Amino acid sequence: MTKLSDFPITKKWPAQHADRIQLYSLPTPNGIKVSAMLEETGLEYEPHLVNFGTDDQLSPEFISLNPNNKIPAIIDPNGPNREAFGLWESGAILVYLAEKSGKLLSNDPVKRHETIQWLMFQMGGAGPIFGQFGFFHKFAGKEIEDKRPYERYQNESKRLIGVMETQLKKSEYIAGDEYSIADIALWPWLRNLGGFYEATEALELDKFEAVMAWQERCTTRPASQKSVNIPARD
Repeated sequence: MTKLSDFPITKKWPAQHADRIQLYSLPTPNGIKVSAMLEETGLEYEPHLVNFGTDDQLSPEFISLNPNNKIPAIIDPNGPNREAFGLWESGAILVYLAEKSGKLLSNDPVKRHETIQWLMFQMGGAGPIFGQFGFFHKFAGKEIEDKRPYERYQNESKRLIGVMETQLKKSEYIAGDEYSIADIALWPWLRNLGGFYEATEALELDKFEAVMAWQERCTTRPASQKSVNIPARD
């Protein structure tokens, strides 16, 4: 039977509470997703900071859990079949935690798949595109004479936010009238566009009134407010 101590990552980040879910993360948009989900569900967990400044994500211990060397990753000491279970990819973790807790993912087949549909929208579209736009906007755009890469990601970001705007004019939350893992997947990225990436004007975010109202509903939730600093940065 697999135990928490069988995972090499626990040698670099020892567990103080071995009966809790172990979270290896950093409060970036993808990291915040899982912190927010854990806070919303009330599942007990222990956060460990993966410091990009010291390349923790490239350490053998971290890669032993996530060969893709990206945060977040978790180990559930009480996983399926009562064995310790490691998992990476934020979207997969959201689904796992929803099923474990019975929260934020409907059991109704239609609502469930609509929620997963919007989760995939974030994982395959909004997240990668917003991240690339943010890179060109904040870090590289001024240095590159050819503006086509910047404009490509700018225009696609606007298009994706427009898709959300259309949906949110019809429902309070992205997959319907109830807060779900689809909202948790998306709001940290919207928050980052207007915050860390300083792209409110470049993306004309204020014109997307339904999206901005939705973001306010999401980010003011107590779990959301707490999650943006979990794990606490050094």
